[in-house]
Amino acid sequence: MGSPMTRVFLFGRSSGTLIALSIAVAIPAFFIVHSLETHLVLPALSVLFFGIAALAAIIALSARARKNTENLNLWDVAGGLVITGCAASVMGEPEQVAQLFEHLFERRNHDQ
Repeated sequence: MGSPMTRVFLFGRSSGTLIALSIAVAIPAFFIVHSLETHLVLPALSVLFFGIAALAAIIALSARARKNTENLNLWDVAGGLVITGCAASVMGEPEQVAQLFEHLFERRNHDQ
């Protein structure tokens, strides 16, 4: 069967990982959509999708998930999140990304 990490994080054996990743994407996406201005949503979602894709890839690497399988696995999910992040970044404008980071750094400077 493998290590406990393998049993927990492979989709073929547990749907809990799919649920956990869905929640890890849905909750921050909900807060992004409702807390940011409309023109900042796409760049923020793009950053979120890239970050969660990196997290899924790290988990897949640590669980030693096989890359070429017939079943859905974490590598597939990471790839889908990267493609979704690319789509969100392509639909946005470069100026919006700059405005997002200005917005984030202004908020941080006001908090200090």
